[in-house]
Amino acid sequence: MTVQHFTPDGMMQPVPYHHVAVGTGTKHVHVSGQIARQADGTPVAVGNLAGQVAQALRNTAVGLAGAGATFADVLRLTFYVTQWSPEKVGDFMAGVEAVAEETGLSLPLPPASLIGVDYLFEPDVLVEVEATALLD
Repeated sequence: MTVQHFTPDGMMQPVPYHHVAVGTGTKHVHVSGQIARQADGTPVAVGNLAGQVAQALRNTAVGLAGAGATFADVLRLTFYVTQWSPEKVGDFMAGVEAVAEETGLSLPLPPASLIGVDYLFEPDVLVEVEATALLD
């Protein structure tokens, strides 16, 4: 196995992600800037955080596949969410859970960070996803 995810005893549990990833391999894959857009640029789920998280993760899966990777190879995920507040965690996780099986994204997630930002590059974009993977 190229990537092993785990949360050691003594670290906060449960959380929706693993705290640690150990990767062995030689090919690094970076998928950056995935948002809720179709391939032709059409916005998806405008105003809906759960829907945008789901589509951004679908797009991330496409980017990974293009490099010969899957979510099983992901060392780390980073989410940027506009106007973040803790009250949004339910909608955020609903988006993750909605596509986990479809995209092969395991739960709990790989090590992840959610970073609140004021604004992303266009006003309708609520979330952006970045992934780092490692292949043999």
